[in-house]
Amino acid sequence: MPDTATYTYKARDKAGKMVEGSVDADSTTLVANKLRSMGYVPIAIDEQKAKGLKGLSLGKKKPKLKDISIFSRQFATMINSGLALLRSLYILEEQTENKFFAGVISEVRQDVEKGASLSQAMDKHPKIFNNLYVSMVKSGEIGGNLDSVLMRLADTIEKQVELRGKIKSAMTYPVAVLSLVMIIVAAMLLFIVPIFDGLYKDLGGTLPLPTRILLVISKILTNFMPVVVLVDVGLLYAFRRWIKTTSGRAAFDAFKLKIPIIGKLVQKTALARFAGTLSALLRSGVPILESLEIVSQTVSNAVMARAVKDVQQAVRGGESIAKPLGAHAVFPAMVTQMMAVGEETGALDEMLEKIGEFYEREVEATVDALTSLLEPILIAILGSVVGAMVVALYMPMFNIIKLVQ
Repeated sequence: MPDTATYTYKARDKAGKMVEGSVDADSTTLVANKLRSMGYVPIAIDEQKAKGLKGLSLGKKKPKLKDISIFSRQFATMINSGLALLRSLYILEEQTENKFFAGVISEVRQDVEKGASLSQAMDKHPKIFNNLYVSMVKSGEIGGNLDSVLMRLADTIEKQVELRGKIKSAMTYPVAVLSLVMIIVAAMLLFIVPIFDGLYKDLGGTLPLPTRILLVISKILTNFMPVVVLVDVGLLYAFRRWIKTTSGRAAFDAFKLKIPIIGKLVQKTALARFAGTLSALLRSGVPILESLEIVSQTVSNAVMARAVKDVQQAVRGGESIAKPLGAHAVFPAMVTQMMAVGEETGALDEMLEKIGEFYEREVEATVDALTSLLEPILIAILGSVVGAMVVALYMPMFNIIKLVQ
């Protein structure tokens, strides 16, 4: 005999009002039957997970975007080959190397076995399958083209992974050089400058201003190193907390767009993601208002997200997409004009795909140009900082005779 479990439910009563509650039963089917006998129309039925050691996720590694992309492509291939949904999920569960992800797939399969749709089952794991993923899967279920939707999802995720990879690889060199500069400067201030400080004290006299500034900084670091570290950590923590707030995130994203050269890269990356995501959603049959809502959550820039929200409100009022989009400077004229043409010809998804591809190429070109530009600049910064410190230390040597006198 099956064990009785507690199920939470959402349903509508005869008046259409949403009601929520919980009930003990042996299966979701019995819960649905009980709700119908009460005059309710079931909307969602979920089993409450038992709390305890089983619910802990310590040591569990969240899958990367690439893992989800591979899962989507393999899933699409299996569905397209005629394999049953449950059989496909079972195979994917068995062959997935990431144990945490395999457990998630297992839970999705079990929920589908109990009568939930694939999108409903995936919706229970928002940290793995976001709104974009769930909405596209839902549209694929409704339209009967789940395999093509999953393939499109894989393509979209792969493009995002590729774009992130290129930006990360471009930033690796600058970060490494800046880290090297900080290590060299810290080492000189902590170990080399104090030696010269003792030497100049014995000589007496007035030191040049650059030398005095360097010695003061060295003394502060040497005597108050724990305080300096704590202040730096505190400022970093406060900054990270601040950018997690709505106002902080908006201010920081707006600031990033204004940084010379870097701002253009941030804008082009956001535009590529906006166009690619919206194109994928529309091609999958997701309604325009829902698509805009999802895009505003996944565009990764608060300024652009706010613009998309404004467009969503305008579209809800009966306007086109391109016209309100043109009121926001973050969207170039080319984008709004191409979208206007796409709306007029009924090929908005195709236009958005072309826009996405264009800005992906622009990001690649900008990253390459930025990498070649940053190398000589960073080398010059490294040489200038270290050189300036050495000059400041040896300036008194040029006047050593006067100091001795």
